[in-house]
Amino acid sequence: EVQSGVVRRSQLVGCDMTPRAVEMMLAAGRWRAHGAVVIAMHNGPLTREQEPWAAVLNAGPDAALAARTAAALYGLSGWEADCIEVLVPRGSAVPGGLGLPVKVHESRRFGASDIHAGRALPQVRIERALIDAAVWSARPRTACGVLAAGVQQRLTTPDKLVLELEKAGAVRHRRLLLAALADIGGGAQAVSELDFLRFCRRHGFPRPTLQAARVDSHGRRRYLDATFRATSGELVHVEIDGALHLVVRTYWDDMARLNELVIGRDRVLRFPSYVIYADDPAAVRQLRIALGLSDADAAGAC
Repeated sequence: EVQSGVVRRSQLVGCDMTPRAVEMMLAAGRWRAHGAVVIAMHNGPLTREQEPWAAVLNAGPDAALAARTAAALYGLSGWEADCIEVLVPRGSAVPGGLGLPVKVHESRRFGASDIHAGRALPQVRIERALIDAAVWSARPRTACGVLAAGVQQRLTTPDKLVLELEKAGAVRHRRLLLAALADIGGGAQAVSELDFLRFCRRHGFPRPTLQAARVDSHGRRRYLDATFRATSGELVHVEIDGALHLVVRTYWDDMARLNELVIGRDRVLRFPSYVIYADDPAAVRQLRIALGLSDADAAGAC
């Protein structure tokens, strides 16, 4: 019942059921085998709830769900895995034939302390899940994005992720991830904002304040992605539009919010995220003009 009706053969024998009795249940079509190790105690296909149980039970008693698969169980949305990710100690022998899209990762530094003790379905802690998801990402931006999402969705904190990353040692993207976590800890709430901070450093712009609160013409508090102080002393606000802004209602909500600020005479620049990634010269020129910076000023700020 705890395992959603999915068991290892060895567990059935441990419950005083003989191997012959197990085979009889399978032969009669009451139960169904999934590979050489796992049995579902019904004769239909595995349900979505049963699939992760089957994957982790098939991988052995020391296995746990990992990376994006585990993070989704903690509530991470928008970063779903296309397979079930399982973590095992280095050197573990994992049988095939399960019939599910499973990716097994081996680790030398995987032990009981990495597994959440309060959950029946074995899964690594959220910090380990997010760091592994980032390290196993081929693209640097994806690696930063999954960490930003975990913090933005209030599943953990940048400090806890830094501690977990330091435990991981010399892993892929380590320097970039440490820099990203420093940015996230400073207020960046989305991967587009992290890209914008790097964009500012590359082009010699001063570091902006992230997620600064402003009051619109109706007295409501509004939060903007980045705020600079121009050489004239005026504030210049920047909004970075990521993929979320393609949702029509969200897009209009954001435009209405910025319109209220413009009515209140705030200066607001808006850029789609792709021009930041691409170092679009037009975006560089517009921001430089808005801040009142010459090329020499930008070189000095850098």
